[in-house]
Amino acid sequence: MELLNALVEKGLRRELPTREEALAVLATSDDELLDVVAAAGKVRRAWFGRRVKLNYLVNLKSGLCPEDCSYCSQRLGSEAGILKYTWLKPDEAAAAAAAGVAGGAKRVCLVASGRGPTDRDVDRVSRTIEAIKERNEDVEVCACLGLLSDGQAERLRGAGADAYNHNLNTSEATYAGITTTHTYADRVETVQQAQAAGLSACSGLIAGMGESDEDLVDVVFSLRELDPDSVPVNFLIPFEGTPLAKEWNLTPQQCLRILAMVRFVCPDVEVRIAGGREVHLRTMQPLALHLANSIFLGDYLTSEGQAGRADLDMIADAGFEVEGAGEVTLPVHRVDAAAAAGGCGAQGSAGCASHGEGEGEGGGCGPCGPCGGHAQGTGHGAGHGSGHGDAAQPAAAGAARTDLVAVRRRGTGTDLPPNA
Repeated sequence: MELLNALVEKGLRRELPTREEALAVLATSDDELLDVVAAAGKVRRAWFGRRVKLNYLVNLKSGLCPEDCSYCSQRLGSEAGILKYTWLKPDEAAAAAAAGVAGGAKRVCLVASGRGPTDRDVDRVSRTIEAIKERNEDVEVCACLGLLSDGQAERLRGAGADAYNHNLNTSEATYAGITTTHTYADRVETVQQAQAAGLSACSGLIAGMGESDEDLVDVVFSLRELDPDSVPVNFLIPFEGTPLAKEWNLTPQQCLRILAMVRFVCPDVEVRIAGGREVHLRTMQPLALHLANSIFLGDYLTSEGQAGRADLDMIADAGFEVEGAGEVTLPVHRVDAAAAAGGCGAQGSAGCASHGEGEGEGGGCGPCGPCGGHAQGTGHGAGHGSGHGDAAQPAAAGAARTDLVAVRRRGTGTDLPPNA
């Protein structure tokens, strides 16, 4: 296909596709899907080989957020039956992070619900970062705490944070219809503050909230302009008890087309499959590894993911390999640019979960997920995202899918061991 050949050539040159080309990827047919995956896979392998970076979420503070992000299970007025607890102690968070590192994660993402951190909260998170790095000196730490105030990004970097995550989530034109308690411009400003402080920026989107293809292209082009090191792609997890509980708009095929479009527009950044991976991709998850070079290991903020062992098996069976702690994630030209600017990118950290759809967005709710200003939690359903039984069937019009979204009941905030 002439379109795909042109997009591969542009991706290898880091040249921006046209909007028409990006829209054309989303409009391809299911018959063309494997061709789309193969083409975007060439770009992915050119910049990242067959490595898959593993990231692990630690939910420092869950629920009771004052923001009204429609996609988030932690939002103001949410009736979702999620875990609710206040700040973990530094040693508790460090123990949770250690479980993820033991499972193969090279980055730990620290997420807290709320509009944004107070200075006292920044002190608390700084102590937590110190406790984590005492146990695992080389682990990358990404903070996802919501909207930042002046000086807070610098303080987090000084405490040892490598990255900061804050998602744009959706297009500027549709943002006010999703969230009213803060603006799209607020999100952009926070990402820019993190970049100015030398933190590796992570910012992504949430698909499946009823947006158009044009909206998806708009937000991805905005991300390309913002130029974060990491772009998490969340697929809405419609939590029962949230305004978007009945928004089941995605198919596995469309999720793959969205990931391919993101890879063509952002060829040399860490593209991470975040919230909703198990729910919407289901048995087609291995194909997505040809498009993205990063995933979350185990559970999400407020929902369960498939077993960590299953993630590792999937990566190996698909012919990929887990990125080691000593390997640099980003291509050399991005590492050199970050080093020249005095930033954290030289470590190869490509950003972390960002308050977004499934895992965090908005306030300081969660990284990279369908949760509105924060992580909605990337829950997945029966069979842990295996896609068998009713879990793989399309939703009836207007029906909530309680079979597909499992609220997290283990790990941080509970007495049960984490899933890593």
